[in-house]
Amino acid sequence: MEKFDIKGLYDEWFLDYASYVILERAIPNIDDGLKPVQRRILHSMSIIDDGRFNKVANIIGHTMQYHPHGDAAIGDAIVKIGQKQFLIETQGNWGNINTGDKAAAPRYIEAKLSDFAKDILFNKEITNWKDSYDGRNNEPIQLPSKFPLILLQGAEGIAVGLSTKILPHNFKEITKALIASINGKNIKILPDFITGGIADFSKYNGGFKGSKVKIRAEIDIDEDKNLIIRSVPYNVTTQSLIESIVKANDSGKIKIRKIEDNTAEKVEIKIILTKGVSPHVTMDALFAFTSCEVTISPNCCLIVNNKPTFLKVEEIIKWYSDQTKEIFSKELNLELEKLNKKWHFLSLKKLFIENKVYQKIEDCSTWDEIINTIMKAMMLLAGKIKKSLTKEDIIQLTEIKIKTISKFDMEKIADEIHRIEENILEVENNIKHIDQYTIRYYEMLLDKYGELHKRRTVVSSLDSIEVKQVAVSNKKLLVDKKEGFIGTKITSGEYLSPCSDIDDIIIFRKN
Repeated sequence: MEKFDIKGLYDEWFLDYASYVILERAIPNIDDGLKPVQRRILHSMSIIDDGRFNKVANIIGHTMQYHPHGDAAIGDAIVKIGQKQFLIETQGNWGNINTGDKAAAPRYIEAKLSDFAKDILFNKEITNWKDSYDGRNNEPIQLPSKFPLILLQGAEGIAVGLSTKILPHNFKEITKALIASINGKNIKILPDFITGGIADFSKYNGGFKGSKVKIRAEIDIDEDKNLIIRSVPYNVTTQSLIESIVKANDSGKIKIRKIEDNTAEKVEIKIILTKGVSPHVTMDALFAFTSCEVTISPNCCLIVNNKPTFLKVEEIIKWYSDQTKEIFSKELNLELEKLNKKWHFLSLKKLFIENKVYQKIEDCSTWDEIINTIMKAMMLLAGKIKKSLTKEDIIQLTEIKIKTISKFDMEKIADEIHRIEENILEVENNIKHIDQYTIRYYEMLLDKYGELHKRRTVVSSLDSIEVKQVAVSNKKLLVDKKEGFIGTKITSGEYLSPCSDIDDIIIFRKN
């Protein structure tokens, strides 16, 4: 019988579990800003992409080849990506982030990759791959992202002893910050929420651990002195907002007569006030006692080199500007290699046909003799090519069809070689000036997508509201001197004054 140290086993198992949750489920990777389920969804969508919409149920099924967990988790993740309106184009009822209404079932809604996703995410040739969970397929370790999606979309996740909360930022401001970073300038960007609102970022501190953001709903006063809520704070729905207002009214913190929810595409909640109640005081009370004002504590944690790391937004921008230059260097060098190979073969083909080398093999009786004859003939012309001849080059020449030789146009092939030479010079110049090349790429993104993503959140300095100043004094303070009690719920006693739930009572004794 073998004996095991149970405590040691549990320590080992728990560490394995904690590491798995942190690295594989909850915390995004800085390389592409994606959690594993998001990466697998986008990879699947790129494989089945034909420019047309696919049922989300089909996307879920395809993603199951890579994702070891349930289909519900995949479906929820697809809906969240689609609702953010960047990487996926949607069709059908995808729910409403303002009201909290859920999306329709996966069999009723459709999606496809957006042009933006195709522009920034995919290149199979420079992607690192690994086996899927069952070993039947390959999946990307990370996608070669040229844009900080983690800042564009935001992210939340709770792991074992660790969490992350990264707020979304504005597309145009991120892109301009990337350009500024490449140019060596100081950068500062602030969050921008799809739900709009008014936000105070004075304590944002680059989203680093310990920072705070205060967000308020946008509220107008109409001609009848009633309040109209035009937006909700980030991560607050109209339903939860109305519930918080009703609760504050029921507890006597505010006085309202009626609430009308007219929200459709845009938020519109009408609050009809009790006669004689000040709309300005009520507005302050809404900020003080309801979800019309919330405080968020960002905590920017990402997986960097397989370790959770706390970063500032500015550090992420700098990291991505450097990564994008590296990605472009890889892509351009691959393109240069392809162009040089194409130039090399076309030059050989031109020499082979132009000098009628094919006629020299008419008397050859074996394959080796054919190869050697062509090799000797081409070696005499080697001064006109850039790299040494190989056996593979000679085999390629033997595969040229008679039809190609008979209709060969020297002028046409010379023009094609010239075009390739111009392309080579252009690519070499781009490699040499990689900073300017990367900046042009980001400027292209700005021109193509910038107008679609205007800032929605108003940046403002928000004064703190003194709760005591806006609390409604709807209670009666009584004192029962005989029994020695004071409060608002005693059944008998002497009336002292009106008060609210948050008033302090100070008692002075004679002695």
